[in-house]
Amino acid sequence: MSLRNQRVSCPHCGHHFHLQLDTSQGDQDFSEDCPNCCHPIHCQLHINELNRTIEVHIDADNEQYY
Repeated sequence: MSLRNQRVSCPHCGHHFHLQLDTSQGDQDFSEDCPNCCHPIHCQLHINELNRTIEVHIDADNEQYY
């Protein structure tokens, strides 16, 4: 298991916290609750094998896509 910590900012309250990412599972789409305001946060993890980088996209769970 390959765990990494990433500092992120809550889209609801702006609180900064560390999110633990398990990169051994490949690309992921999951929700995490903010430890400060308890609102759900939508997280997307993409592992770029070619460039050996990890991309994390954070947004509010209630945002709608059209």
